Amino acid sequence: MPNNKFILAFLLIDIGCMSMSFSQNISIELGPDNIGMNQAFTITVTVENDKLESYDQFPDIRGLVKRGTSSSSSTNFVNGRVSSTQSIIQNYLPSKEGTFKLLPFIMTINNQKVRSPGKTVTVGPPVQSRQRRDPFFHDPFEDLFGRQQQQPQEYIDINADAFLALTTDKGDVYLGEGFTVTLSFYVSEDNRAQMQFYELGKQLTEIVKKIKPANCWEENFNIDNITQEPVILNGKRYSQYKIFQAAYFPLNLEPISFPSVDLELIKYKIAKRRTFFGQNRKEDFETFRSIPKRVIVRDLPPHPHKASVPVGQYKLEHKISGQQLRTGQSFSYNFIVKGIGNISAISNPTLVEDENFDIYSPNIRQNINRGNNRVTGLKTFNYFGVPNEPGEYNLGDYFRLIYFDPEREVYDTLRSDITLLISGESKKNEMIQANDLGSFYDIIPFEQNEILGINDDDYIEIIANIFILAMLVISTITIFRKPS
Repeated sequence: MPNNKFILAFLLIDIGCMSMSFSQNISIELGPDNIGMNQAFTITVTVENDKLESYDQFPDIRGLVKRGTSSSSSTNFVNGRVSSTQSIIQNYLPSKEGTFKLLPFIMTINNQKVRSPGKTVTVGPPVQSRQRRDPFFHDPFEDLFGRQQQQPQEYIDINADAFLALTTDKGDVYLGEGFTVTLSFYVSEDNRAQMQFYELGKQLTEIVKKIKPANCWEENFNIDNITQEPVILNGKRYSQYKIFQAAYFPLNLEPISFPSVDLELIKYKIAKRRTFFGQNRKEDFETFRSIPKRVIVRDLPPHPHKASVPVGQYKLEHKISGQQLRTGQSFSYNFIVKGIGNISAISNPTLVEDENFDIYSPNIRQNINRGNNRVTGLKTFNYFGVPNEPGEYNLGDYFRLIYFDPEREVYDTLRSDITLLISGESKKNEMIQANDLGSFYDIIPFEQNEILGINDDDYIEIIANIFILAMLVISTITIFRKPS
């Protein structure tokens, strides 16, 4: 009876220590008190349910030498909950036998100071490999904790209440209209199987190659950190883990097909006989497969510009440097298209040109946001203009952008409502003077307006040759003529 009480107290203390350590988000674990010359002492930094982003240098220990680090990470799904750990392990090898003291130290881990009490490490002779167990020795604790000699452990495969799904937020779209594709792993709140992701980056690379359609413009949401999001499907609670998400904008009328894809996870089998010291789970693998998906693409309604209009839900914002100007005074005008859709595909607004303004090609900037299962943003067209004629002008007569709204299923026009008041003298005459081509062109009206044939050049050449020959003859006679 006293022994049982002692054992029960031991278990309660041990379980209490385990629960305390589980509740810590960041911890430092020290290696054993006694090691052999052929064994390593370790200091392990562990971060639970977060990334290990930064940490200080590990402390030096007199008599032990640092010999490299190793790291590990895991993500577990248990009872519909997710937990993750990430660790960095510093190894120390003893340089000689003896007793060495690791002083208390503080490490800054993820900008948080964590204390360790230190400890004394005793290094002894090299440890021999464990000898074969004496068959006549019997440990009374074995029966208590279910540990049997020479009896292999059996493991049970627990069915996973989970599935992989590729979903789209729309089943049919207009040509150029965006839709969002999400690949998620769902774990039921009632799930009892223990699982974790396996080589997710490598698997995801192959998955994306399969599902990315060739006839679409892609805006990838670039999921860097997989997080848990509670959802309800058919009245049942699940935890959703988004693995991949992107918005696609069809470029032609071909239907878009997404094939079935596979995702392999580590799934643990549970020991049939739970033991205190033994291995209570065994690593195995299970493959989850999504269902194929298809999206239909519809053509836009008839319109003279349907081949070039952007598709989305847009509105216009604009800014101008000034509305009351003088002729020849430059101005800056921002035509800003903002909304939901393929921002990259928005082309320049239609610009009407006349002699009243000189308007130059715009500088273009765009900002794209990918979040909340959609693509939003804005595109700014910055114009520089100079008025040439005084008067009152509505910029809506000069700048406009036609687009198709798939929600209302109508064409609409973004048109400026800014009015410019231009004063001063006309700049048209100055433009004519600026285009003066010089005195050569000024004498053109005074020259004969006579068309010469191409063959007239031959007669001119003959006359010129006769004239040159005559001059040579006269010069020769003059030189050789005898003086009288």
